[in-house]
Amino acid sequence: MGHQPAAGEGVAVDVDFRDIQGTERFRRLRRTHRSFVFPMAVFFIVWYFLYVLLAAYAPEFMSIKVFGNVNIGVLMGLLQFVSTFVITAAYVSFANKRLDPQAEAIRDELEAEIQGAAK
Repeated sequence: MGHQPAAGEGVAVDVDFRDIQGTERFRRLRRTHRSFVFPMAVFFIVWYFLYVLLAAYAPEFMSIKVFGNVNIGVLMGLLQFVSTFVITAAYVSFANKRLDPQAEAIRDELEAEIQGAAK
């Protein structure tokens, strides 16, 4: 007697993920992802190094008081944290609107192929 799959246990089907990565849909998903991630990464790295370079080479500028004992350096340092959260929120929104629908379509297509192959 052969092994009968239990409820919820899937049937083993070989999936060639390299073939999937070669599809136009997957390339479009990757392009969409990179269109957000690369510019944001460049922006954040430039913003971070600007802060570091100003702190190292322009201490007079960074020590300009804005109000009370708070100077430009402290504000820029705090804005590093704020920008991290803003970029994260922007990515989540972008992923929900642009990436997830594409990924779900690819997954649904793949699952339909697997279901068809399992029958």
